[in-house]
Parts: sequence; C-alpha cells; structure tokens
Amino acid sequence: MIVDIGPLRRSPDYRWLYAGQFSSAMARQMTVVAAPYQVFVLTGSSLAVGLLGLAQLAPLLAVSLVGGAVADAVDRRRLLLVMQGLLGVTALGLAVNAAVAAPRVWPVFALSALNAGFSGIDSPTRNAVIPALLERDDLPAAYALNQTLSTVAHAVGPMLGGLVIARASLTAAYGLEAAGFVIAAFNMMPIRSLPPVGGSRRVAMASILEGLRFLRSRRLLQACFVIDLNAMVFGMPRALFPALGTEVFGGDAATVGFLYAAPGTGAMVGAVTAGWVGAVRRQGRAVILAVVVWGAAIAMFGLTSWLPLALILLGVAGAADVVSAVFRNTILQLSVPDGLRGRLSAIHVAVVGGGPRLGDFEAGTVAAIASPRVSVVSGGLVCVIGTLVIARLMPELVRYVHPPQAAPEPAA
Repeated sequence: MIVDIGPLRRSPDYRWLYAGQFSSAMARQMTVVAAPYQVFVLTGSSLAVGLLGLAQLAPLLAVSLVGGAVADAVDRRRLLLVMQGLLGVTALGLAVNAAVAAPRVWPVFALSALNAGFSGIDSPTRNAVIPALLERDDLPAAYALNQTLSTVAHAVGPMLGGLVIARASLTAAYGLEAAGFVIAAFNMMPIRSLPPVGGSRRVAMASILEGLRFLRSRRLLQACFVIDLNAMVFGMPRALFPALGTEVFGGDAATVGFLYAAPGTGAMVGAVTAGWVGAVRRQGRAVILAVVVWGAAIAMFGLTSWLPLALILLGVAGAADVVSAVFRNTILQLSVPDGLRGRLSAIHVAVVGGGPRLGDFEAGTVAAIASPRVSVVSGGLVCVIGTLVIARLMPELVRYVHPPQAAPEPAA
C-alpha cells in the first residue's frame, strides 16, 4: 500500500528534480492562500477573488501552449532554472506591494497573471523531464511520488501560508515564496543536460499545431482532459474559502489556510498509500470513480457548518483527486511519444491549471447571485452528473486497460 520510492533510489537526476519540485511547489502554495486572501481583504468580494482566477487563466492558456513547444525545442534543465528565477521575481513584486502603506489590488492581479504565465512553461517542462530520467516501468511509481510531493505541498503550504499571514504579514508569506523558488533552482542545478530529442528544434506555430493534431486524434486523452475540466470548473470552490473561512466558520487567515490545506492533506494521505496503483489495470474506470467521489464530497462540504467535518470532507475530496491525477498522468505519459511530451504536457497543464481558475470564476459568480453554500453544493452535484455523462459519451476512458502499447515516435 505504501508509495514505491524505487525511482528515487535508482535515478540520482530524478532525486535532484524531486527536491527542486518540492521547494517550488511549497513556494507556489504560499501564493495560493496569500493572493486570494489579500484580494478578499481589500475588496470584501468573493466575485473579485473569482476574477483573480480568471485573470490568471488567459496567460496560463496562451503561454502553456508555447511553453510546451519550447520544452520540446531547448535544453529542459536550463529552461527549468530560468523559470524558477522568473517565478521568484513575481513573488518579490507581490511582497513589495504588500509592504507599502496602501497596497493596491491591481498589482496582485497583474503579478499573479505573470506567475501563472511562467507556470505555463515551468509545469509542462517538469512533467516532460520525468520520462527522460527513468525507465518506462518506473513511471507509475514516479507519478505517484510526484502526487505525494504535490499533496504534501498542498497540505503544508497553505497551512503555513495562513499561519504566516495571521501571525506575521502578507509580506512575509510572499517573501517565503520567493525564497522557495531560489532553493528550487539550486536543487535542480546538478541534473544532467536534457537537450531535445533529435537535436535543437525551432519553436514555431507548426510545432504547436502538431501537438494539437495529436490530441485531436486521441479520444482517450481528450476524455482525460474533459473529465478533469468538469471536476475543476464545477467542483472546485477554492475562491469561496476566504468568505467561508471568515464568515461561515467565523475564523481568520489561519482558518482560510486550513480550508486551502484540507484537500492537500487528504491527497497526501491518498498519495503515500498509493503503492497499489501499479496493480490497477482498469485505470480509466478508476478515474471515473475517483471524480464521482470528489464531486460528492464537495457537495456534502457545502452543507456543513462544523469546521472539523468540513475539513474531513475536503480531505476525502483531495484523496479522490490524487487517485484520479495519478492515473490520468500515467495514461498521458504512456500514450504520448517523447518528442511530443512537452507539448502534450503543456495542454495538460493548461487543463489542470485553467480548470480551477475557471472554477474560481464560476464559484464566485454563483455565490454572488445566490450564496457561497448554494455555489458549493450545486457545483459538486453538477460535477457528479457531468462525470457520468462523460463516461457515457467517451467510452474510450471506460475501456482503457494498463499498460497500453508504446506510443510511436512522430515522423520527422
């Protein structure tokens, strides 16, 4: 049952990447709490928090598609180092804005949008690097390890962020984020050079379109992306956490941090007990079941007024989400040739990162029209119904059996 750490033992380069990813993920989770909380404090509006997610969506989508092509065209190690530096600069900008006597809302929107854009290059590059560092049979365990890392960061980072904001300041939280990106860069330096397969390539529109054409011909991959969008757009109420934490549950920034951390805590438990994932053959069905559990738990979360039960239900949702993510990542990476992994990982990042931001806008809008509770409950129920519809209309996911045949390399 315990997650397999074999990939960390067998690949020194993967160990260095893993250490860098942990520092970067912890840094990123500081902003996940700090930026929405600051916007809510300055505006008092959940809709404004939802608009913050929408502001991050456009640069994430635009840059991630180009970022995937860049990741397939240049040395991926060097690109990772550059991205950590740029992400650190945006965190410093947020710290400066928070430190002034009268912080403004627009720099939070602008710098968060830049951060999302840089993440659109950083994330697909990290995903595309992993198969180059490990043997094929190690990939399911590696993605379970990555989910473990991500869930620890999602559990500890927001909790730490909320406590730092409550006990110190927003400036301190943003400063810790900047330091995390610097540490990540130092951790990634020992990784060997990772030039593109087949030598240097040009980053051109034709390269980007090649990745989109590959996706268009693979309904299985489309199903993985659509089912995740359904879960994140309708079943991700994180834009409401500042309002729920301070008004419904009567807490402060620390309470808001606990709400953001609860799904990550549940996901962490799910990830560290994910040793069984390598034995699952019907991985598509596992994805469908996990997303149904996610939506149901979110709907029940919206009905409770007792904070401990609310945190438990968010934890259950997080555990279901990590199971879905492990299998979706495995399906993606084993269905795509190495020469296209950067571009397909970029589309994956656009979906995984864009879905929650659309969800922020959806949740904030419904909350403004009705109430935060109505927004959460209705979103969870729509998620469950949508998942069953997707399973019916896209049976490729239901029929998927692991392991698939190796994906052929694209023609030169």
